[in-house]
Amino acid sequence: MRNSIFKSSFLWKTAHRLAHSLGYGLVFLAMTALLSATDHPVPARKTGQPGGWKVENAFPNVSFNRPVEFTVPNDGSNRVFVLEQEGKIRVFANHSATRTAPVFLDLTRKVSSEGEMGLLGLAFHPDFKQNGYFYVYYTKRNPLESVIARYQATTPGLTTVNPATETVLLRFDQPYDNHNGGKIAFGPDGFLYIGTGDGGAWGDQHNNAQNRASWLGKILRIDIDKTDKGMYGIPGDNPFAGNREGYREELYAYGLRNPWRFSFDRKTGQLWVGDVGQNEFEEIDLITKGGNYGWRLKEAVRCYNPRNDCDSGNLIEPVHHYPRTEGTSITGGVVYRGSRLPALQGKYLYADFTTGNVWALTAENGRKTDNQRLMAGAGPISAFGEDAAGEVYLLDHQGTIKRLVAP
Repeated sequence: MRNSIFKSSFLWKTAHRLAHSLGYGLVFLAMTALLSATDHPVPARKTGQPGGWKVENAFPNVSFNRPVEFTVPNDGSNRVFVLEQEGKIRVFANHSATRTAPVFLDLTRKVSSEGEMGLLGLAFHPDFKQNGYFYVYYTKRNPLESVIARYQATTPGLTTVNPATETVLLRFDQPYDNHNGGKIAFGPDGFLYIGTGDGGAWGDQHNNAQNRASWLGKILRIDIDKTDKGMYGIPGDNPFAGNREGYREELYAYGLRNPWRFSFDRKTGQLWVGDVGQNEFEEIDLITKGGNYGWRLKEAVRCYNPRNDCDSGNLIEPVHHYPRTEGTSITGGVVYRGSRLPALQGKYLYADFTTGNVWALTAENGRKTDNQRLMAGAGPISAFGEDAAGEVYLLDHQGTIKRLVAP
């Protein structure tokens, strides 16, 4: 989004995302030239087919600026919290007639939000109702780094939080401004999980994802109720807890390119990740402790670097992958456990940012048994969210929060 003229253009957003995925070059220049050559708006994509499903605006009276996260605390308040990439957290009542979404926390002065950077993650402490603690993941410049910090709502039901309550838990350098990952969430075990990208550019030039001494290209797991690492601790069963080889004790799984959204199945506790691909495939992974998911040795099921003989038998293949003829930037979703859409019960819902395709994946014992495309043209879906009842919402990066409508 280097030119403000195209900020609202779906095609420009597609070009920007493609450029980050493939590396700036022909994709970015060609799309820029195409857009610069015309004053006509990009035609709206048709929705609905082929699965007969549609989307509707779940909160038609409010809109957002580049929303990237939708989550709720376990406090019985029926409030929804939405992250705007520029650095704001907004809060509103979970009701379709709601008309206002005031700012809960404003971090725009701290956050660098160009491209794939920004305020990217929000997670509420399991005891938020008692202690008011919540955690965010954001990108900052000078130096360019990712920050995981804690804030506090000092009284129950507080509608505005003071930025001065910040306590930084950890920070790590970013070599480039893309592939930040950014999702954070508490698992069923009470530990905080953090998704990090490989550091950016293309091809994981520094081999961060396979380097177990690097923060990047990983799922990290920390104990926010301990202090043996300063402001957090290491779960005793982390794969490299207490190691003497220089590996990150925070590491839970590795070999990821850019995990763009992960979630825990609220029934089984399984950890699902959508990992953005390089040149050929987008993939979905089921994460296990200590697992190596292949990047940059492999892109999904195919060797990447080296081009041959890349797998010694220790790499975990994706549950599902799709070629770039079907989309070029996966948005990981959630396993549906709500009641409004019984046909989707137990299915993993996910989307592609550039095509607006939305799918429902069925898996048994960690293996795909079916993958149904529900619809095309849902918009640039940046994230999925769940409310307290397990109902699912789709965040359109252009500013609306949508929900699926059955055929």
